[in-house]
Amino acid sequence: MKTPQPMKTFQALGALISYPTADLIQALPDLHAVIVEEGLVDRSGRRALKALMHELEATDLVELEERYVDLFDRGRATALHLFEHVHGDSRDRGQAMVDLAGVYAAAGFELGPRELPDYLPAMLEFLSQRPLDEARDMLGDCAHILRSIGCTLRDRRSLHAAVFDALLDAVGETGLGTAASTAGKEEADIDVLWAEEPAFGPASGNAACSAAASGRGCSPRAAT
Repeated sequence: MKTPQPMKTFQALGALISYPTADLIQALPDLHAVIVEEGLVDRSGRRALKALMHELEATDLVELEERYVDLFDRGRATALHLFEHVHGDSRDRGQAMVDLAGVYAAAGFELGPRELPDYLPAMLEFLSQRPLDEARDMLGDCAHILRSIGCTLRDRRSLHAAVFDALLDAVGETGLGTAASTAGKEEADIDVLWAEEPAFGPASGNAACSAAASGRGCSPRAAT
């Protein structure tokens, strides 16, 4: 039986919600190519992601950095550390971190310097090295958190909401809804920005995670 191939789309989506750098902006054509080539995200989702990439490319880096801090580093509603949404600052979060770090270690995945296991871009990089069914299981457990963050971003008119809509779509979960899919509509109609060749090679491994097992449904809500 053929082993399902890992999907680098997850790594690309994680990069789009990482702290903006010159290297990230330079890599946007490659990220776009991976998302198109693998086809995990539907056409509407790809158009919304293209709009986000266009905005990142067209905006001064210092302004991008300031926006990013305002958006993701102030307040819990859009925090990218997933266990913060589940456990807050309780002791349970520490044990959940240990458990998730153990999943990574068992699969031979090393976190970057100062990265915590529940940091979403790090988790997505890990999942880009896993078979698709395992990635879908892990993100399915987190779907209610992804949806909550995405809805908050949508309500704040951030094009980053497209990343969360795409993640939900990629793992077969209900997305953010019509309002989210129309965010950045004017940007979505621009011509293809870059050539569509894949940029990342395959990886392999196996593991699963029950990162946040409580509840699948979610409506937009702010936690402070």
